Amino acid sequence: MTAFDPKSLTYNDQGLIPAIAQDADSHEVLMMAWMNAEAVAQTLETGRVTYWSRSRQAFWIKGETSGHVQALVSLRVDCDRDCILMHVRQTGPACHTGRRTCFYTDVTEGSEVELMAPMG
Repeated sequence: MTAFDPKSLTYNDQGLIPAIAQDADSHEVLMMAWMNAEAVAQTLETGRVTYWSRSRQAFWIKGETSGHVQALVSLRVDCDRDCILMHVRQTGPACHTGRRTCFYTDVTEGSEVELMAPMG
């Protein structure tokens, strides 16, 4: 086993890496957002998934204002070390639209279909 250093990941020119959140039990892909090395380190240290908000230029702890927390179960690094996959326990919807997942629109044969409504 080797100690993990978030700085060992490959970040883009803005110092960010795509981070995919997947439900630890159902394996449903919930969302994708961006992290920098400090957000990765905070997530591993606290167990609360922390992203980097490009629009606000600030850390964003998932659920801090909405209560829709993502608790980290495990973090995986892809083969090129330029994307991470987090298995999480999601409380409430993951999407800012109130849906369970951000991936609620299906495109088949040129048509879009909304697969789910916002959670009650």
